[in-house]
Amino acid sequence: MIALPAAVRTAIDRLEAAGYPAWAVGGCVRDSLRGLPPHDWDLTTAARPEAVCAVFAGERVLETGIRHGTVTVLLDGMPLEITTYRAEGAYSDGRRPDRVIFIDRIEDDLARRDFTVNAMAYSPVRGLCDPFGGRADLERGLLRAVGDPDARFTEDGLRILRGARFESKTGFSIEPETARAMRRQLARLDGVAAERVFTELTGLLTGRWVGRALRTERDVIARALPEVTPMFGLCQHNPHHRYDVWEHTVRAVEAAPAEPALRWAMLLHDSGKPACYTIDSKGVGHFKGHPAVSRALAEQAFERLRAGHALRDEVLDLVELHDYPLGQDEKTVRRRLARLGEARVRRLLLVKKCDCTGQDTYDVHLAELQQTERLVNAVLAADACLSLRDLAISGRDLTALGLHGRAVGETLRWLLAQVVDGALPNDPETLRGAAAQRKEERL
Repeated sequence: MIALPAAVRTAIDRLEAAGYPAWAVGGCVRDSLRGLPPHDWDLTTAARPEAVCAVFAGERVLETGIRHGTVTVLLDGMPLEITTYRAEGAYSDGRRPDRVIFIDRIEDDLARRDFTVNAMAYSPVRGLCDPFGGRADLERGLLRAVGDPDARFTEDGLRILRGARFESKTGFSIEPETARAMRRQLARLDGVAAERVFTELTGLLTGRWVGRALRTERDVIARALPEVTPMFGLCQHNPHHRYDVWEHTVRAVEAAPAEPALRWAMLLHDSGKPACYTIDSKGVGHFKGHPAVSRALAEQAFERLRAGHALRDEVLDLVELHDYPLGQDEKTVRRRLARLGEARVRRLLLVKKCDCTGQDTYDVHLAELQQTERLVNAVLAADACLSLRDLAISGRDLTALGLHGRAVGETLRWLLAQVVDGALPNDPETLRGAAAQRKEERL
């Protein structure tokens, strides 16, 4: 028995009362059987789309997906996607099936789905419909394609990457023949819409078992994200690193909170190392300039995958600055806070801790980061002057001293640098005197 939300039960009851069998289907059934709260509830029914609209006349019905058999009904404020039993053609545009055929049997509808754990339906009237053994695979922690795996991945190449995402989210193993078919059909990923690929990669990166998926499905990931391929197996020959570049990267990703920007940043922060790799006369590896190259590669990847601007900009910033020293003394930390701001400094500290965890070499490096964090907290607690708005004087004060135009801004920035460095106190009289003296010296 699966506990259905009231709105879901109402929708099923109304369809059944009108003579149309209806089921909860897919991920909501899978998650319910795992004891997890579903993110959303999808329904499938024998009713054609126009019949669904008639059943829910008087309710708010969105027909945006009606061409493919889906309408969205809002019941008690809950959006429910209701889709007619269907079979699908190929996805030649990498986004949507070329054609949809409405069918009459729930079993035939389930046969078009990707993995057996997603090919189950539940009805409060008929119970669980599980023609492909999804519940048994769920209990075994197994991802198995429905029917012929090559056919499933041929229908929609994104299912290959979706398998890797499910592995990351659930910790399940991919059934061997399904895994082999994923490799046989890898070229299908090339024709999938970039936005869909980016969504799946982000879902994979934010999974609880992301490290497992990055290790076992690295060739699948590399097909969608070739920028990572040169990292595979590249020994760093450096005392600061215990692992090759890819294993270090995986461990750094694992260490990061499951936020898209942080996980993407850790995935790509060392992507530029292979292009910058040199070995000195003592056999020690170096990667001079790799943050800038990593940023360029990340930008290239995000442009191709059409990532959102906000996420892209944050990731590029973190990748480029991940090696930037934040300081071990109060003056340097004040300078960093003044230049970068508190939010960026704290994000960089987190990135550096993840990077340090991935190195797994010297505890002293982590201790240094902890010292930096203590200094950051102390400077902020002391309400230090770190920006122009914190200065005890303003542009108006400088205008009164006879400064005009660009000289006002330049002098304010110079005064801020002096205060941040501790050369001047943030006192209005002292700052006015310093500004007046600087003006005289420049005459």
